[in-house]
Amino acid sequence: MARKVRKKLGELLVEAGHCTAAQVESALATAKGGGRRLGEVLVESGTCKEEHVAKALADQFGVEFLNLDRAENTNRIDLELIPEDLAKKYLILPLQKQGGRLKLLIHDPMDLEMLDLLRFRLNSEIDTAIAPRSQIEAFLSAKSGGGSSSGGGGMLSKESLVTDSVDVTVDKSVDTSIDSSIDVDSAGGGDSAIVRLCSRIIIEAVRGRASDIHVEPMADRVMLRYRIDGHCHVRDNLPKRMQSSILARLKLMAGVNIAERRIPQDGRIKMVVDGTAIDFRVSCCPAYHGESVVMRILRPDSVRIGLVNLGFEPDNLDVFNRIIRRPNGIFLVTGPTGSGKTTTLYSALDVLNRPDKKIITAEDPVEYNFKGINQVQVREGIGLSFPIILKSMLRQAPNVILVGEIRDREVADIAIQAALTGHLVFSTLHTNDAPSAITRLVDMGVKPFLVASSIQAIMAQRLIRMLCQKCRQPDPEPDKKMLQLVGIHEEEVARGNISRPGRCAACGSSGYRGRKAIFEMMIMNSEIRDLAFERAPIAKIREAAIRGGMRSLLGDGKIKILRGDTTPGEVARFAQIEGFNPNEIK
Repeated sequence: MARKVRKKLGELLVEAGHCTAAQVESALATAKGGGRRLGEVLVESGTCKEEHVAKALADQFGVEFLNLDRAENTNRIDLELIPEDLAKKYLILPLQKQGGRLKLLIHDPMDLEMLDLLRFRLNSEIDTAIAPRSQIEAFLSAKSGGGSSSGGGGMLSKESLVTDSVDVTVDKSVDTSIDSSIDVDSAGGGDSAIVRLCSRIIIEAVRGRASDIHVEPMADRVMLRYRIDGHCHVRDNLPKRMQSSILARLKLMAGVNIAERRIPQDGRIKMVVDGTAIDFRVSCCPAYHGESVVMRILRPDSVRIGLVNLGFEPDNLDVFNRIIRRPNGIFLVTGPTGSGKTTTLYSALDVLNRPDKKIITAEDPVEYNFKGINQVQVREGIGLSFPIILKSMLRQAPNVILVGEIRDREVADIAIQAALTGHLVFSTLHTNDAPSAITRLVDMGVKPFLVASSIQAIMAQRLIRMLCQKCRQPDPEPDKKMLQLVGIHEEEVARGNISRPGRCAACGSSGYRGRKAIFEMMIMNSEIRDLAFERAPIAKIREAAIRGGMRSLLGDGKIKILRGDTTPGEVARFAQIEGFNPNEIK
C-alpha cells in the first residue's frame, strides 16, 4: 500500500489562495538564510495572515485547528490540567485528558523536541491541535492578569515548585522546625533555599490531602509525587543537581544517618501545619539512581473519624459494634497494604478506650499515639520482638490486646492463647478475603482446632474513592461492560442512582474526594468452625459464610454504587465477578 505523502506548507497556502508560488520561494530563501520557519517569514512579511498559516499547518499534520477568537473554542480550554509555568513557557493550552492521553493546543507542530519534553514532564501521551501563536499568548495573558488561587478545597497548585533561583518562601502559619527544636534555617547544610523547598513540599502535600510524599531519583531528574485518595499524582520534576541536597535535608529532618546510603533507613518527622501537629513516617530505600524517600503523612484525626464514616453499612456496623465489645476471642481484619486495616482497628480502640479497660498494643511501628492506651514499639535490633512483647503483655492483665500483624506461627499461637485465656485480641493478616484467613493461619502451622475455637470474626476490607459530593452527576447511560464486571443488572440500574464524576475546585477536577471502605464480614458459626477443624478448602468456607449472612466485598461495593457514592469502575478495581480483565479499567 502506497504511503500518503504529506503536502508542504507552501503548497497548501498556494492552493488555498493565500499567496503565490513566487512568494513562497522568496520566503523559503529568507527562512533558510536565517534558520527560521517558512510560516514565520510569510507572516512577518505580511504575505499571509497568521491564522491562515496555522490553518495550513493543521491541514498538513492532520490535526484540529482552533480559532481562539471564538468563545466556543476558548470554553474548551482547561488550564487545571497542566502546570501554569509549562503553559507560559511553551505557549501551550490543555484541552482535555482522556484515557491516559492529553490533548494540547500548540502553535508549532514541528517542534518535536518540545513535544518529547512535554510527554516526559506531564507523564502522558500527547495529542495536538493548532491555534495561532498570538491567540495563545493573548489567552494566557488574559488569564494570568486576573490571578487565581489554587489552595482551597484540597486542590494542589499547578505551578512548578522550583524556579531558576529556587526562590520559595516559608508560610508563617507553619512551624517548620523539627520536633520544635531545630530551626528551619540552621538545619540542612546551610542551604536555606533547599530548606524552604522541602518545607514547601511537605506543607503543600498536607494541605492537598495527600497520604504519602514520594521523592524518587531518576536518571535525569528527581520525580516528586503525591498520593491522594489512593492514587499517585506527579507533582513536579525537580532538577537532578538538587538531588543530594534534597535527600540530605529530608534525612536530617527524619533523624537518620545522612552519610549512610547503602542500606534502608526509617525515621520520623514532626511538624505543625496550620496549627495541627502532623507526624511523618519516613522510609529511605537505596535505588539505582539514588535513595528513594517516601514520607507517610499521619494525621491525628484520621483514626478518629468515627465508625460510621469508615464506610460501614448499618447491618455491618451493628455486627462490628457487637464483636468489639465481646469479652474474649480474636477479631482479624484482612487486606493488602494500604487497605485501611490499621485505621479500622484504631477506630475500634478509640471506642473502647475508657478508664475501666486496660488496652495494650504491640506495633511495628507505632503510627498514632493514643492517650490512655499502652503502646509498645517492636524493636527487633534489641530483641524486643512481637512474641516477647506479647508474653509480657499477658502479665499486665489487659482487657484488650492489639497485635499489629500476625506474621508467623509464634505470634499466632500467643495471640490465640491470649484469646483463650479471656482477652479480646485485635490483629491484622494479609489475605485477599475473609475466608482465606482461616487457611492462612493453618498454613502457618496453627492447629485447626485452635483456629476454630479462638476466632470470633474475620473482616476483609478495601478502600475505594468516593465521588465528590459537590460535583457528582447522575449517569444516564452507565458503561454496560463495567456494570457486568460488578454484577449489576438492568433492573437494579433502573432502581438505583448510579452517578459519575464531575469537575470542581473542591476535588481538584478529579471527580473524587475522600475514600471509604467496602467490607466483607464473616462471623464464625458452628458450620464454619467445623469446616476450619476439617481443613476444608476456601471455596467451601466461603459458601458457608454466605449462607451465614456474609456479604462479599463486591456486594458491599454494589450498595455504594447504586446509592451514587462511587462508580462501577472504582469498585471493579478491587472486587469483581469472574472474567474480570484489569485492562478494561482505565
